[in-house]
Amino acid sequence: MIDQVAGNKLLPADVRQDVIERTDGIPLFVEEMTKAVREAESQSAAERTIAAVPSPVLAVSATLQASLMARLDRLGATREVAQIGAAIGPYELLAAVALLQSNQLAEALSQLEKAGLIFARGVSPRFTYTFKHDLVQHTAYGTLLRRKRQQLHARIAEALLRLFPERAAVEPELLAHHYTEAAQIEDAIEYWRHAGTRAIERSANIEAIANLSKGLQLLESSPEDTARDRQEVALRANLGIALMPTKGFGASEVRDPFARVRELCDRLGDVPGQFAATWNLWMYRGVASQLHTARDLSNELLVLANRKPDSHPILQARQIPSLSL
Repeated sequence: MIDQVAGNKLLPADVRQDVIERTDGIPLFVEEMTKAVREAESQSAAERTIAAVPSPVLAVSATLQASLMARLDRLGATREVAQIGAAIGPYELLAAVALLQSNQLAEALSQLEKAGLIFARGVSPRFTYTFKHDLVQHTAYGTLLRRKRQQLHARIAEALLRLFPERAAVEPELLAHHYTEAAQIEDAIEYWRHAGTRAIERSANIEAIANLSKGLQLLESSPEDTARDRQEVALRANLGIALMPTKGFGASEVRDPFARVRELCDRLGDVPGQFAATWNLWMYRGVASQLHTARDLSNELLVLANRKPDSHPILQARQIPSLSL
């Protein structure tokens, strides 16, 4: 690998051995250090470059990242395409977000490929581009300043909705991620909720719990008002539903979200929400063999049912005595 990267500028045997030892056999690090040494003006400069790495293991990540950042900096304006690509994926989405003419984008991608940072697969113009290594992608993404990163993710979310509505509909977690990174919290919460409910529909309850929990985490920074309470009701009600089959109907993890939903619905005056949460709490208490509490909840269900305009809740509540607790 060293000889291939060095090309017609073969390294002295002792320098070559030092590179082998210092890179600890990590291929990407071998390549990066060889390039750095090859660009040195003399053997002594090459030896100083190698000596600057203090440890064959501990310094690999930091030194490799510094080398990759230096290569990105040398690319000038092309670096922005690498940064955008690090946050996106498909070429069509990259083209929509990069705000470049097709020939300019093609030239930038060609420069990244020649620099050994990306691979191109397929047939022009339907190339698929991938980063050479995850660390290259992470390094490119890490060079984005916070404000610019947020603006980029906002553009990606807008492009997804505009150009790929079908994908946005079936992968709401993708939009949730980009809105989260864009610091558009309200949109992010809504799409995490949507992602959670879609996962429940597929019985992917572990995934649903993760998505809904992300939404609840973002909700913590939202101001307390009626809108926030309604968002929390939707998130926690679905979280309870996802927890039932994963933790068991009698687990305390199931009780907590429904208890919180009932509290919020009481504050909001949301009778249907109160009824649904109380029903699930009744099921939990029954499975947990807390029969006295379950009986009290069944009485509450009858009271709530009589406050609703339709007859279904009344029928639902009245069949409780015949159910085995």
